[in-house]
Amino acid sequence: MSQPARTELSFRESVDHMFNRAVAMMDLSPGLREKIRVCNATYTVRFGVRLRGEIHTFTGYRSVHSEHMEPVKGGIRYDLAVSQDEVEALSALMTYRCALVEAPFGGSTGGLAINPRDWEDHELEQITRRFSYELIKRDLIHPAQNVPEPDLGTTEREMAWIADQYGRMNTTDINARACVTGKPIGGGGIQGRTEATGRGVQYAIREFFRDPQDVARAGMEGDLDRKTLVVQGFGNVGYHAAKFLTQEDGCTLTAVIERDGAVFNHDGIDADDLRAWIDEHGGVQGYPGARFHDDGPALLEEACDILIPAALEGAINLSNAEHIRAKLIVEGASGPVTAGADEILRERGVTILPDLFANAGGVTVSYFEWVKNLSHIRVGRMQRRQEEARHELIVRELERLDRYMGNAWSLSPGFKAKYLKGADEHELVNSGLDDTMRQAFHAMREVVEARADVNDYRTAAYIVAIDRVAQSYQAKGL
Repeated sequence: MSQPARTELSFRESVDHMFNRAVAMMDLSPGLREKIRVCNATYTVRFGVRLRGEIHTFTGYRSVHSEHMEPVKGGIRYDLAVSQDEVEALSALMTYRCALVEAPFGGSTGGLAINPRDWEDHELEQITRRFSYELIKRDLIHPAQNVPEPDLGTTEREMAWIADQYGRMNTTDINARACVTGKPIGGGGIQGRTEATGRGVQYAIREFFRDPQDVARAGMEGDLDRKTLVVQGFGNVGYHAAKFLTQEDGCTLTAVIERDGAVFNHDGIDADDLRAWIDEHGGVQGYPGARFHDDGPALLEEACDILIPAALEGAINLSNAEHIRAKLIVEGASGPVTAGADEILRERGVTILPDLFANAGGVTVSYFEWVKNLSHIRVGRMQRRQEEARHELIVRELERLDRYMGNAWSLSPGFKAKYLKGADEHELVNSGLDDTMRQAFHAMREVVEARADVNDYRTAAYIVAIDRVAQSYQAKGL
């Protein structure tokens, strides 16, 4: 008997479908299920900016999915495809992501329907400041209510403009810098935020590879050394994930897919070298370190150990899911696998580390930055030297014992300097991120191990997240 034809769902429909699949396995009242699922509010703004001698009208959005915890948190993206449906789907994912990693935020997302490459830097600043003004005056940017962060098409530069605009409009707010995260270090940012999402992808993969049974189920063995890696989207997330996995874990980057095509090299691609080429030439075409392919998306189907889709949503869909040959898919982007493709891949036994988990590094370190801004003190400032002093006591005692025993043994070269060095902000941030990713992975894994009806990490992630949101609402009396 032939199988019924699958229908490709939209991004928002895919998020709802995955939510419904998980919630059907949970003991929640219909009313609470619906309260968790729906988006609370979406604000649409259309504003004009005088540029190049005429007025240009822009359309922007800020969606608030859930206020079970406040403030709400989520990115602001600049892309021509930004729409109400997209920001509402992204804000829902942010609610579940924050719940999974236990960041104390509800979910929100915003966007501006522009191509940032169409505008000069000073023009983009004018547009950003006016968009920020429209959101700030409605408390849709506020340290205690709604805290944006970078997303597609935005960087620390845009976050600095937003923070400055908020400060100009709220001159007596001592916590003004906490109105947005992902800022430059000199503007109230935190060490490690720029690369946080890519670093989180690395930590997610490391945690998966710690269990030989998980690795075996994915059709692999051993550790990360020499595992082949294909990355789609070589922006902030894809680049940093590839860099850390190749330089620190021994993976081999064999293919990178970008807007203008893809490059492939069986012997490996240097992530830093390729990133420098893209920055200079605007794309991968012509890169001398690999073979160029016009049809970039076709390389999603290239055989590899690990595939990291780190660009836009829907990259893996009904048209290519049957042909994906990766053993492990790690979602560096939000929603890169559609609901229909997810079903096909699960039926084929392909392991997926979902976006709720793998993409959570950014919001985790944003949480650390927000706390830093509210506490008004650099991370590690009060304990670093005390830690060094305690370590020095131990080293001195070891050296005393060495002398007492007649130099029968000695400390390893370099041990003293390394041990005496207290952790700085960057190291503490990475430590906190690593711990967060480990805890989130094991929360998902416990669901998979405990329930016979759950055999994939995406469903497990939704179950963990929905349960935590439900508990929060129930504590409020709903």
